[in-house]
Amino acid sequence: MNSVQAIRVIIVVIAVSVSPGSIAAAQVNTSPSPQTPSAPAWSPAQSIGMFAFAKNGQDQDQQVKDESECYGMATQRTGFDPQKGGPTAPTVEQIEASQKEAAQNAEKGKGGGIRGAAVGAAGGTAIGAITGSAGKGAGAGAVAGTLAGGAAQRSRNTQAQQKAAAQAKAKVEKEHQAQMLAHEEGQDTFQRAFAACMDARGYSVK
Repeated sequence: MNSVQAIRVIIVVIAVSVSPGSIAAAQVNTSPSPQTPSAPAWSPAQSIGMFAFAKNGQDQDQQVKDESECYGMATQRTGFDPQKGGPTAPTVEQIEASQKEAAQNAEKGKGGGIRGAAVGAAGGTAIGAITGSAGKGAGAGAVAGTLAGGAAQRSRNTQAQQKAAAQAKAKVEKEHQAQMLAHEEGQDTFQRAFAACMDARGYSVK
């Protein structure tokens, strides 16, 4: 076999080894892989804790459009905007300020010392009459009665202030609970309005 014949044999071998199937497979392997659709940057449904599923093959752009429109409709119909968030709890400073104001405005009794003096004077007079010194007994009784009556009145005033402060704290907490309940009811109504709108457009909302 001469050199020309040897070259021809090599060419035939190469042609046989490179089959059309292997060429097609190589072409398939070099083709770009399909990209997975990216999730929407913002979903109105998920922002309110809900998930919408297309029932009629709506694409991603259409679903975001429908969610946004239903979100706006629900806001308009209910007057509730979830983006504003719920009411914040009262701070310690706010509660203390409310208690202080209530204590200052609590009704304060007066005249405890005068009433005590009268009672003390009467008792002192009776004791002084027995001992032969009614005047001195009345004076001493009046002083003691004034001190005792004033102390009793101050104690009653303190109790009234403490009661007013406790009532003020309870009122603030009750008002916050009412605000939280109203917010929860508003959010529930909003979600039902949103779900009804999406259902009418061919989505299942959970």
